[in-house]
Amino acid sequence: MRPRCWWIGILVLYSVHKEQFNCVGGRQLHSYLLVLLILLAAIICAVASILYISMQGTISNPGPRKSLPKLLYLRLALYLPELVWAVVGAIWVSDTRATCERTMIDAIVGTVVTSWVIIVFTVVAVFIVFDPLGGKKTLYISSNTVRNLESSQSGQLFYNVKKTATRVWEKRIRLLCCCIVQDDDHRVAFTSIAELFRTYFSDTDLVPSDVAAGLTLLHQEQDKVENCLKEPDEVLTQSPASLAADDLDVELENAAHYMKFAAAAYGWPYYIMTNPFTALCKLKGDCCRGSPTETDIVGGDRLNMHFGSILKITGLQYRDFIHISFHNKIFEIPFFVALDHKKEAIVVSVRGTLSFEDVLTDLSADCETLTLEDVLENGLVHKGITQAANYIYRRLVNDGILNQAFTIAPEYKLVVVGHSLGGGTASILAIMLRNAFPTLRCYAFSPPGGLLSKSLADYTKQFIVSVILGKDVVPRLSMPNMEDLKRRIVRIVANCNRPKYQILLHGCWYEVFGGEPDNFPTELDRRSQEALSQPLLAEENLMVHRSPSYTTLDDSPLNSPPQYPQLFLPGRIIHIVEENCARRWCSSDTKYTASWSKETAFGNILISPKMITDHMPDIVVKALNSLAQESESCISCQAQGDFATNIV
Repeated sequence: MRPRCWWIGILVLYSVHKEQFNCVGGRQLHSYLLVLLILLAAIICAVASILYISMQGTISNPGPRKSLPKLLYLRLALYLPELVWAVVGAIWVSDTRATCERTMIDAIVGTVVTSWVIIVFTVVAVFIVFDPLGGKKTLYISSNTVRNLESSQSGQLFYNVKKTATRVWEKRIRLLCCCIVQDDDHRVAFTSIAELFRTYFSDTDLVPSDVAAGLTLLHQEQDKVENCLKEPDEVLTQSPASLAADDLDVELENAAHYMKFAAAAYGWPYYIMTNPFTALCKLKGDCCRGSPTETDIVGGDRLNMHFGSILKITGLQYRDFIHISFHNKIFEIPFFVALDHKKEAIVVSVRGTLSFEDVLTDLSADCETLTLEDVLENGLVHKGITQAANYIYRRLVNDGILNQAFTIAPEYKLVVVGHSLGGGTASILAIMLRNAFPTLRCYAFSPPGGLLSKSLADYTKQFIVSVILGKDVVPRLSMPNMEDLKRRIVRIVANCNRPKYQILLHGCWYEVFGGEPDNFPTELDRRSQEALSQPLLAEENLMVHRSPSYTTLDDSPLNSPPQYPQLFLPGRIIHIVEENCARRWCSSDTKYTASWSKETAFGNILISPKMITDHMPDIVVKALNSLAQESESCISCQAQGDFATNIV
């Protein structure tokens, strides 16, 4: 599509100015446009052929696409004359002796610049996605070679291949993070994340379009299952008998109150997102006003935008803030400490993901042990988030920030809050502070799923409440869940006997406009439940497995046991769901219901158009405020009813 539009644009340019090349330098410019038109026509033919061949067969039947590599090499070969002609064009348009009409020269200069932009972006994209180890990450070894190769040589060979694969991922990550200053912590994180990606993707032979097809098929399959009776583990559990019905209402009211502190930690990006037309005008006065000297502020806050936004969102005064840190590095995330006089609490609010450094902290998903004296030994936690919690703990305790806060308000309780990455960090920080502050409470909004081992998660039910909205993907993100998602994608795309383009076209329509899920026939339709436990032939083609002819980088056959420990959400869990919303995009008067839920209800990733939007802090604020207002109105109605009864 892009080459065709580009070709049409140049053809229009050539047609409009074809009578204006009778000038000094005009012949060269005429030749440039004419040859470029011919070159782009050849590229369009190659791309059209690639597109046509790519539409043949199914995902697991590549036979009709066997000529595709030759066409790809042809398209790659056309990059050389395209590059050469772009250089020639740059030389010609820079010739100051040309006396052609200025409008025409400017249009051709734009053409040359656009050609270079396309070439540069193409080279960068190829550099990022090119896999020098091949799609299957395998080392092809003939049977004779395997028999004659000593075990030590084989082990060293496989180690070198693993190391190369990790280095490929590390280069990709470094390229994507090229704009941030990199130190030793970044290098350690890059290596850890690269190793994680290498392990996760080493046993599959899927391209991005295969994943997209799998996700849309899973979504439609999931919607069909939701119309049937749910399994017991999938049904939201009600509050245990020991928890009174009003306990949920109390926690929802507290959550709605403290969510504004968690959202305020995002600063001006959140405030402008929620007030796009008036935010800058409202912040104008605070930007011109200097930061108060009595508030301890660390890190850059140009024009006082962050602090001004925090004041607007929380409704607090300058004097209510004990410490604010905008300092942001990998494993070191912003937070603030403030006095909440309404709830008589000292609130520690931790910011969620908002920078490349935060993303690296999220992706440092290795496990490490956390030991609590006299409470728990060797609990497993998310490594990157734990390091972020350690940083804030040192600031709060070693730098005396909490001592200063309790000196001002000794009778107040301590509350730790955060959203997303901030929710996970707040949870682990609360665990660290629990012994010193027995009355501590923590509210984690949309925290990451792969956070705590079972023993730690059970321990945190005493003082942590997690709030999750709808089908939010982040609380369901854990390495076992990601492995499960990968296997579900492989299984469903490998056994669908429709061409990929049909799956994607119908999937796009279904995601945007809804309708009935498509019943794509698959090999699964005619298999018994017992047979589904065995991998299908097509599925084995997409999952790298051992055979006499090749060996995978990792011993990870299709039905192997999980490679990663199971980690869970912190504390008791409140799950908020939309009520009676059958449409793709519900109106602003959406109603919500909330109930207590078990951590097992978040044991797999749900595919939905709202799996990302349900994670956004403004949507969580909206849902909690709606529930809080509904609860207040119910209490008011009940009080009026009791009053009327007393009168009678």
